[in-house]
Amino acid sequence: MKYLSFIFLLVASISIYGQETNQAFDGHNWEAPYTLPIPTDWTIERFLIPIGFAPQIKYKGVEDIRFTPGWGISTSADYWSYAFLWYLDGHIIMDAATIESNLKAYYTGLIQINGQAIPKEKIIPVETAFKPTTKGEGDVNTFEGTVKMLDYMTEKLIILNVKVHLKSCATLKNTYIFYELSPQPYSHTIWKSLNQLWVNFKCSKD
Repeated sequence: MKYLSFIFLLVASISIYGQETNQAFDGHNWEAPYTLPIPTDWTIERFLIPIGFAPQIKYKGVEDIRFTPGWGISTSADYWSYAFLWYLDGHIIMDAATIESNLKAYYTGLIQINGQAIPKEKIIPVETAFKPTTKGEGDVNTFEGTVKMLDYMTEKLIILNVKVHLKSCATLKNTYIFYELSPQPYSHTIWKSLNQLWVNFKCSKD
């Protein structure tokens, strides 16, 4: 039940892609060409980019998500803590302004599709702010920032702390953008788990 809200966005994304390519995408059986760990009790989802709920984001590829066990439980320390990889076609130039624009479109669309029953007076504009930070090991660039938005599950304001890692994997054929998100401060233990996903990421399949 905790992932029910994602069903609508997944269907929307798959439907749009199918209209363009006349083929379906099975995220659970898709064979990723890279290695991104799945920790015990974590849940995954995958869907295609362009994203049905954020068509302004024009890239092509796959979004590969890792949900913490408590992602959808408002009383959990893991609430809204998760990570996702954008595996994109081509060589993508990424800066703080582009990340701000992409994630504003992403979470605005996510709220619209999952918050249709929320009274309009509760809806607030999504605000994003990002800046470059010390490059992580193996990163082309690393960014930190925040996403300020309405939590469509509790209908309350939430501020997500975000780390963004950009990797090229020594090829211009694909770009890898990895997002770590949590409302918890960076000192919280959840960030060790999120960071470890990227530490264990490999450009090739195990």
